[in-house]
Amino acid sequence: MNNPHNEALLQRLSFLARVVNKEIQHLTYSEQRAFAEPITVDKVRSMATDEPFAERVEAYTSRFCRLQDTVGDKLLPNWLIALGEQPGAAIDNLDRAERLGILESADQWLMIRQLRNQMVHEYIEVPEILANALEAAHTYQPSLIACARAVLADLERRSVLETQDRK
Repeated sequence: MNNPHNEALLQRLSFLARVVNKEIQHLTYSEQRAFAEPITVDKVRSMATDEPFAERVEAYTSRFCRLQDTVGDKLLPNWLIALGEQPGAAIDNLDRAERLGILESADQWLMIRQLRNQMVHEYIEVPEILANALEAAHTYQPSLIACARAVLADLERRSVLETQDRK
């Protein structure tokens, strides 16, 4: 990979690896704090007066969404380029990642994306939606992290990333 285009791709992937690893670390921290107690509809309703809890939920939501955005919108397309493929629409990239064994399920990823929208946009009005979305996100979090790590591991196996990029 000596041409400037390939060097730029390597730098971009190295940067994304560092970012994704930090995002996983931060999400895991926020998960421990937000889910220290079970998330219930009543607990979500308490966000109006329980600012520390509201802040923990906001941090978790933000970090969950950020990791999904980074992996889906940035890491997967650049990974496909590194494989010599042309990235396409998001659903096509997800389908390709599923076929290559990097992603558990493209359909599941799309469901997670809907959760993202519920956690970000609809929680203000309907506590039941936020409570359900948070619990679902918590359930899907391991799959999201596994996908990110699978892409990074694949890039390392292909000698596109150095081991230190994954730390």
